[in-house]
Amino acid sequence: MRTTRTPAPPVITAVRTGRARTAVITLAAGRHRHLALQQAGLAAGSRSPDQYVVVAMDDPELGAVLAGRRPAATVVDCPVRDGNLPLARARNLGAAHALAHGADLLVFLDVDCVPGEELLERYTQVARDPAHHRSLLCGTVAHLPPPAPAGYRLTDLPALAGPHPARPAPAPGETRVAADHTLFWSLSFALTADTWHAVGGFCEEYEGYGGEDTDYGQRARAAGVRLTWVGGAPAYHQYHPVSDPPTGHLSDILRNAGIFRRHWGWWPMTGWLDAFADRGLIHWNRSNDGWERGPARPGPATGPGPATGPEPGTGPGPGSGPTTADLRE
Repeated sequence: MRTTRTPAPPVITAVRTGRARTAVITLAAGRHRHLALQQAGLAAGSRSPDQYVVVAMDDPELGAVLAGRRPAATVVDCPVRDGNLPLARARNLGAAHALAHGADLLVFLDVDCVPGEELLERYTQVARDPAHHRSLLCGTVAHLPPPAPAGYRLTDLPALAGPHPARPAPAPGETRVAADHTLFWSLSFALTADTWHAVGGFCEEYEGYGGEDTDYGQRARAAGVRLTWVGGAPAYHQYHPVSDPPTGHLSDILRNAGIFRRHWGWWPMTGWLDAFADRGLIHWNRSNDGWERGPARPGPATGPGPATGPEPGTGPGPGSGPTTADLRE
């Protein structure tokens, strides 16, 4: 079940008292063209970040992609062990760097996400509001169609796709507090430094594809941190091919789902697990009370599957596993 943590003491930050020092943090392992467009989107925004921290997961070429362009980026290296992208550890490293250099508002963007013109301004406005200070702030995300041969143009992005229908989409200028923390995803979110300390960072037991952001949503819920959806802070997710279910990440998903179940007592990513089972790739072993590789074998050890999570939002789709895990081109 859930592990007990002692949160750091609250920090009174400039978000409440004046101009916030904002850091944008993204993780990358490949996807250089997507990263370059994200950087261009930040440069075109109504508010510039005070820091742009890019965590390179075994990608020594990132510095050359970002050099000589605005906003100026700092590359933080995060080694990869055993071939599994360490998304949780990379986010924690990025946050630690930003906080050590004075950030009091952390904005996390998936490498595929291009910020809307007012994304940073809107996150800062809401973070400054005492009613939302202790919140995970999530903007809308629109999944773009494939680009034309010349690529995407920043000015065209708002007309290409609307917010994802599986997540709340408040109107510009509005916010919506949600009771369902399983809807949290890591594509675009922001939080103050003291909220980051209260939640305690991402659990670094997770490596590879799936689960660490669902776990973070539950950590926030357990810490009494609300989930607030922010209108007027759109991000645009650049197209890349995906598989559904993501059979190439079956081992990661099975391992990370087991870690999550040990922490929280229920299974995440049930849509993907059920889809794997339907294809005979995994089966439910009643004697071990868990999922195992391979098709089910007749006998008393197999039987009805596990109970699903206590809340909606655990099925397949862009919210049930981080698209960041599919970074390499």
